[in-house]
Amino acid sequence: MDAIGMNTNTVMLAFLLTLLAGLSTGIGSAIAFFAKRTNKRFLSISLGFSAGVMIYISFVELFPLASSHFATVMNPQFSEGLTAISFFGGMFLIAIIDKLIPSYENPHEVKSVELENQAEYSGLKRMGILSAIVIAIHNLPEGMATFTASLANAEIAFPIAIAIALHNIPEGIAVSMPVYFATGNKKKAFWLSFLSGLSEVLGAMIACVLIYFIFGISNIILGVMFAAIAGIMVFISIDELLPASKEYGVHHLSIYGLIAGMIMMATSLILL
Repeated sequence: MDAIGMNTNTVMLAFLLTLLAGLSTGIGSAIAFFAKRTNKRFLSISLGFSAGVMIYISFVELFPLASSHFATVMNPQFSEGLTAISFFGGMFLIAIIDKLIPSYENPHEVKSVELENQAEYSGLKRMGILSAIVIAIHNLPEGMATFTASLANAEIAFPIAIAIALHNIPEGIAVSMPVYFATGNKKKAFWLSFLSGLSEVLGAMIACVLIYFIFGISNIILGVMFAAIAGIMVFISIDELLPASKEYGVHHLSIYGLIAGMIMMATSLILL
């Protein structure tokens, strides 16, 4: 892993994948504008699939990788303990972010993606802007997760980026539709959604600065980062993706998507 400090191509790939994942909020906007109604079955399977990819990668790849970094500088018992502390620390961080955001303004809280009547249009512009701000805040740790996991192992870089991208599609809908219905301006709604996804790149930049310029590249720092990112992704999967997946579809679609995500991740790791 020390090689990542000198591998510019790896860093550039990590940034590129983070950018593509973040910009998928724009896909959500496009789907919302051009589809008569949101395909909730697709959302249900996609969100379950994303959760399966994130959970599998977190426990099979990132958690053991973090422990192995700690094990190079301390005995196995301490390395396992520090891995667990860092893992739950990542969960605690994203939980605090969720706690500080009111549920009504939090686009990750389960709610309908369709507007049913004219009464719901009141205050939509404010809700859309708040959703964009909230999503931007949420996307910071997600950008850190995509970037850091991409540095960890090129084999898991693309599946993680795809999982984050699928997760961001309904977020794009959450931002663009309220603004569009309030203003009638598709361009304004699209660009607000599009820009909210760019905060993932900011998260990647923060991770890059922390790893390369502030703390330096050491086995301890990398171990903490990988374990914390695993915790963040597991929390996002359990707290946000799976409940939303069940809400948009039926229970079995959510589980099928979850299993498919795990199978795809396992297969890709074996083949690669």
